[in-house]
Amino acid sequence: MGIIEPGIGLLFWMTLTFVILLFLLAKFAWKPIVNAVNDRETSIVDALNQAKLAKKEMEDLKSDNERIMREAKIERDAILKEAREIKDRIVGEAKDIAKVEADKLIEAAKQTIEAEKNAAMADIKTQIGALSVNIAESILKQKLENNEAQNELVQNYLNKSNLN
Repeated sequence: MGIIEPGIGLLFWMTLTFVILLFLLAKFAWKPIVNAVNDRETSIVDALNQAKLAKKEMEDLKSDNERIMREAKIERDAILKEAREIKDRIVGEAKDIAKVEADKLIEAAKQTIEAEKNAAMADIKTQIGALSVNIAESILKQKLENNEAQNELVQNYLNKSNLN
């Protein structure tokens, strides 16, 4: 018998040892190994489920963020539109007030000019009247220095007054 050829006794003891080892492993080690593998499989499935949930939550958050951004843009546009409207209204009111004030100032200036013009005209009329009286007085003094001219002037006036 050589070293490589197994003998019957050796085969018997090897088989018996293998069966005992298999029995011991099945009794004491197989359940913990299977439980550990099952636990590991369960934790992997849970981790995958958690990853799916996290992915879904991320998608939900992304869609919520997009919705919030759209709403914020809409609100921003509304606020800007309202601000423009308020600005336009304030500018319009300021223009209206300025126009009313300008019209009042123009009207007051026109009245002042008219009053000044009337006062100037009255002053001119007074001066012209005084000057006319002075001229007439001077002319009459010259013409009426003698009695004959006085009588002629009186006669002229009487004739003119009878005609009217």
